[in-house]
Amino acid sequence: MAKIFIDGEAGTTGLQIRERLALMPQIQVLSIDPARRKDPEAKREMMAAADLVVLCLHDEAAIASVAMIDSLPGRKPRIVDASTAHRCHPEWIFGFPELATEQIAAVRQAQRVANPGCYATGAISILRPLVDAGLLLRDFPVCLPAVSGYSGGGRAMIEDYEAGKAPLFEAYALGLNHKHIPEIMRYTGLTCRPLFVPAVGNFRQGMLVQLPLHLDTLPGKPAAADLHDALQAHYASSQAAGGWVSVLPATPDAKLDATALNDTNKLEIRVFANEAARQAVVIARLDNLGKGASGAAVQNIQLMLGL
Repeated sequence: MAKIFIDGEAGTTGLQIRERLALMPQIQVLSIDPARRKDPEAKREMMAAADLVVLCLHDEAAIASVAMIDSLPGRKPRIVDASTAHRCHPEWIFGFPELATEQIAAVRQAQRVANPGCYATGAISILRPLVDAGLLLRDFPVCLPAVSGYSGGGRAMIEDYEAGKAPLFEAYALGLNHKHIPEIMRYTGLTCRPLFVPAVGNFRQGMLVQLPLHLDTLPGKPAAADLHDALQAHYASSQAAGGWVSVLPATPDAKLDATALNDTNKLEIRVFANEAARQAVVIARLDNLGKGASGAAVQNIQLMLGL
């Protein structure tokens, strides 16, 4: 059995990873004795015994835990880091296996994988294929309005919403300096900083990330069908290899429920359009706790351990 230690298993992501791993008989999850939970030596012992360590921590704590792993003698465990700390680090593999043709193999072979951010997963999933296909120039001024369930906002936000103290809908990060922007740019190839406007709704989990486009401003003035075909072609190989990203037709009623993929690791992409007005919006739908967090981590763990 593969032994996994979750550093930070009491948080939202850690708990969900543990629940998902509990369904896998090939895996043994190691836990620190509650009486020694704050003992650094106890954590060090767990890391030394593990085949893989999952970091569900704030950035500074994740960096400290990586340093602890580096200090271990002999064989060191592999790492999946769910924090922001290493997502743009050149020595870490970005844990979005559907990113490109070679990414699944890169994750399988990696010693250290940085789990993507939830919003970033949605944004990268729709932007990267269009950039790779030449339908979106790297310096295009991208706008990314998005909404997530409150579970992605940390303990304080969760407590406020569940106590009825939070608004029904709230735009945030309006200083336009969200922590996901660097990874969105790095893994899409964009050179123009995107205008990313996140919001949180009064529902626990679920996410929509949108890319509105004036089609006549794009190279070759494509039709919406061209965007759909480029997206579908990009994900064809990962779909054949068991990937979780799918490209689907627009819904008949031109509506999209943000919560429809809750408790799954699925990510769906659709192109909605008004061809007469030459406008389109590409939308990624996912569970911010699934493909946006714990589901993605477990997918990466399975690939890394050959499960």
